[in-house]
Amino acid sequence: MVAVSSIKEDVKLAKNVFNNKGNVLLKTGATLTTSILNRLQMLGITYVYIEDGRTDDIWIQPVLTEETRREAIQVMTEAFGQVQQDLATESIRFSFHKIEKKFYSVVRDIIAQIRDRREAIDLLTHLYVHDDYVFSHSLNVTIYTLALSMKMKNLTAKQTEEIGIGAMLHDVGKMIIPSHILKKPSRLTEEEFELVKKHTEYGFELLRKESSLPLTSAHCAWQHHERLNGTGYPRGLKGNEIHVYGKMIGVADVYDAVTSNRVYRRAMLPHEGMEILYAGSGSQFEKDYVEMFRRAIVMYPTGLTVWLNDGRKGVVSRQNEYISDRPLLLILEENGTDVQDPYEVDMTADQTLFITETDTTLSGN
Repeated sequence: MVAVSSIKEDVKLAKNVFNNKGNVLLKTGATLTTSILNRLQMLGITYVYIEDGRTDDIWIQPVLTEETRREAIQVMTEAFGQVQQDLATESIRFSFHKIEKKFYSVVRDIIAQIRDRREAIDLLTHLYVHDDYVFSHSLNVTIYTLALSMKMKNLTAKQTEEIGIGAMLHDVGKMIIPSHILKKPSRLTEEEFELVKKHTEYGFELLRKESSLPLTSAHCAWQHHERLNGTGYPRGLKGNEIHVYGKMIGVADVYDAVTSNRVYRRAMLPHEGMEILYAGSGSQFEKDYVEMFRRAIVMYPTGLTVWLNDGRKGVVSRQNEYISDRPLLLILEENGTDVQDPYEVDMTADQTLFITETDTTLSGN
């Protein structure tokens, strides 16, 4: 896994690049010429997997099957699209009962696929060109929120499903915000930002009127931007005034926002995104939730090139199940010299080792 901006010569792609609907845009084996690399950067693809004979044994497993990802995007497109169509009328409604079974089916599939994994979550979002950020973001937030919920011992199966539905719908209010503002590549004006903030209230009003939806799902839309210290919106709630679902989705929402490709900035790597959450831990986000979230996600994605404090360079080869920030590495270089026989190092076996740099930090991104 390398930063597109750091590739200096023709190499071959090792994993497909997709659009958000799961269609392949660039196939495995394609030669990454300068023109293709420029195109990838224009599309917001910041990282790709490239072929390297030394790392052929490294296996990267996506969290969701492509079928489940397509179904999730489809059901959100159907639901959110209806809201956009209704904008032309005087009455905007969200008829959840028409697609209730589809929503619950997708959420249950996602829950099952997360539960079946032994490793933490790595969404590989850098491999997707997002046709509509709201849909892809909503799906990612759902996956992250459900992964967090499974670290919590006091949630029932029903509550896990409820928060999954709430996460999928948490941004439905953005369908009422003008598209040119949502997709604006430059900084929003104060007036535009105030309008965007209204999506929390719009979403709540749409969802609370739907009798087939749990009211808690409506509160997910209303409260996911509230913060413990009262600095959030729309109501400036504090502490326990915020529903537990709102607190959980708030963590997942911020993390995905900073680790996803956007037209106006590069995606952060997971460990960089976690630093944002740690900075707000205890003031904006529940400390326990941030810590559980850290254990639920991959900090250094499999395939990422890293440098150790002892001068060795390696590639993340596997994840440690319970310690996501100390993976197993395949060592390729020692003090700038290629290793003839690459070997594996388990970072949990030597507590003096730590990662000092990654491919992206060295490439200036």
